[in-house]
Amino acid sequence: MMRIRMVTVTVVVVVVVGFLTTSAAAKLHKVGDEQGWNPNVNYTQWSADKEFYVGEWLIFNFDKRYYTALEVNKTSFDNCNDKVFITNITHGGRDVFELKEARPYYFLSSGGYCYHGMKLALVVQEQPPLAPAQAPALNASPNSLTSCSQISILSLIVVSFALVTNFSW
Repeated sequence: MMRIRMVTVTVVVVVVVGFLTTSAAAKLHKVGDEQGWNPNVNYTQWSADKEFYVGEWLIFNFDKRYYTALEVNKTSFDNCNDKVFITNITHGGRDVFELKEARPYYFLSSGGYCYHGMKLALVVQEQPPLAPAQAPALNASPNSLTSCSQISILSLIVVSFALVTNFSW
């Protein structure tokens, strides 16, 4: 029985610590926002005010009967060449693509739709370093538990102690 409790505590600790140490949830960029992945949308303008980081995702929303989403190289992008692609993202018209490395990415739609604006180029960057912790409020003591992560860690310790010591609530 004690072994089961220890395994449970270990699993809980690993899951919670993993959750607490990950950065904010990966962002999902809806390509074209409300216009989706369609002809006659200016994707250069759409992407101009956005920053893309490793680990984030793109979602392409489109009518799969007419359009596709293909990852291509720069030459194919520049020439609207859909014959040689890196990845065919098209599966169902609501397709996601993970930005796995820091580099330029190029996407287009086949069937000549690239010539109608269905092309997207973006540069993916490494995740920026985490911001330094904010200074405590003037009226807070240096040891006060005010952040969500500190409260979560304290809760984890209490629950772990209760499981290990056979404490019943």
